[in-house]
Amino acid sequence: MSSFTFCILLSSISFLGYALAYFMGTKMKNEFVRFGLEKYALITIVFEIIGAIGLLVGHFLDIPLLLKISAIGLTLMMFLGILVRIKVKDGLFVILPAFFFFVLNAFITWFSFN
Repeated sequence: MSSFTFCILLSSISFLGYALAYFMGTKMKNEFVRFGLEKYALITIVFEIIGAIGLLVGHFLDIPLLLKISAIGLTLMMFLGILVRIKVKDGLFVILPAFFFFVLNAFITWFSFN
């Protein structure tokens, strides 16, 4: 398995897991309330699911445009996630996962164009 495929699998599985956690419990929902973004929670989760599936389908069915759009979308979402966490004054340790997935999806984006 190539490192690119591994990154796509890691990102996709993580975003699908995050979406599952949102629907199965209250912790993720409470985070959106804490951010003051509860009215955007469901659409955010739907975009994460679409992005994760788009990465998988785009890569494994060789649909480059879908892969690129999905990677760009997830990268942008993680960038905005970092900004939100900075705005609510979260500590560095709490911001690190969003930063990791920002870098991971930025790598996928960059690699998909090269």
